[in-house]
Amino acid sequence: MIRRREAISLLGGAAAWPVAARAQQRMPVIGFIDSRSPEAVTDRLRGFRQGLKDTGYVEGDNVLIAYRWAESQIDRVPELAANLVRQQVAVIVTTGGSHVALAAKAATTTIPIVFLVGDDPVKLGLVASLARPSGNATGINFLSIELVAKRLELLRELLPGATRVAVLVNPTDARATESTLRDVEAAARTIGLQIHVLNASTSREIDAAFAKMVRERPEALFVGTDAFLSSRRVQLILLTTRHAIPTAYTQREFPVAGGLMSYGSDIVDSWRQAGIYAARILKGTKPSDLPVMQATKFELVINLPAARAIGLEVPPTLLARADEVIE
Repeated sequence: MIRRREAISLLGGAAAWPVAARAQQRMPVIGFIDSRSPEAVTDRLRGFRQGLKDTGYVEGDNVLIAYRWAESQIDRVPELAANLVRQQVAVIVTTGGSHVALAAKAATTTIPIVFLVGDDPVKLGLVASLARPSGNATGINFLSIELVAKRLELLRELLPGATRVAVLVNPTDARATESTLRDVEAAARTIGLQIHVLNASTSREIDAAFAKMVRERPEALFVGTDAFLSSRRVQLILLTTRHAIPTAYTQREFPVAGGLMSYGSDIVDSWRQAGIYAARILKGTKPSDLPVMQATKFELVINLPAARAIGLEVPPTLLARADEVIE
């Protein structure tokens, strides 16, 4: 038998449930798509949430985020985008490759989109121009592909006597791979390097690529711009250390995790800027009124213990130019 106080409590709780549900429904919902898993982008997600917070939104308090993770299965991305469109989210944020942004763009012409891409968004067809995007999409270009030539030059400076460099790319991200190879081959011709391309789109294929490198013995490795390869950074670092292959990466997350060297933009800050743009759209700004932001801060990071582990002495001139040296 339920006592009177318990009955009142139960009735009060039952009455509160639809109120709480309605309160949640009134919160704007950001749809968030990434081609990887959440574990691969922990620091970056923290940056995105910080951008929201900087502009007045805290997840769970006054905004909800509907996450969609492709778990490195690129063919899932279009359906994830379509799912968010059916859910009628307020804005869609895309990370993890240009193919994710393009899938969102193909799924809706009305819901605002904030993208993070490493290639030129005009060339990709995401916006009409950087200054005036004109459609339903805008975002951040962190210039990863545009920095390919500079990254290769730094690798050559690290190894002045090198003549043969392996380049690891993910063929399933066709646009990024095409842009990377075009730029790296042009830069290699300029500085007199021979390039050997290796493909990998699964962990097993990464192992196979390293087995091939061990047989062919290139003097260095250049890891291409790709969300999948970024998500496999622990595997890549272990293999490059085991086989003593000097390697240049795209983001500081690699040397922080034990890799040798990276040159690229401040990717966590780019995610923070994406959070700011998403928040501004929630507050009523149209995507067409938000110019595409381009990264302006670039970091050369060198890990000295990683260099010692493979018996490599980093030239003092390169150390002097580094923005961060991990001791």
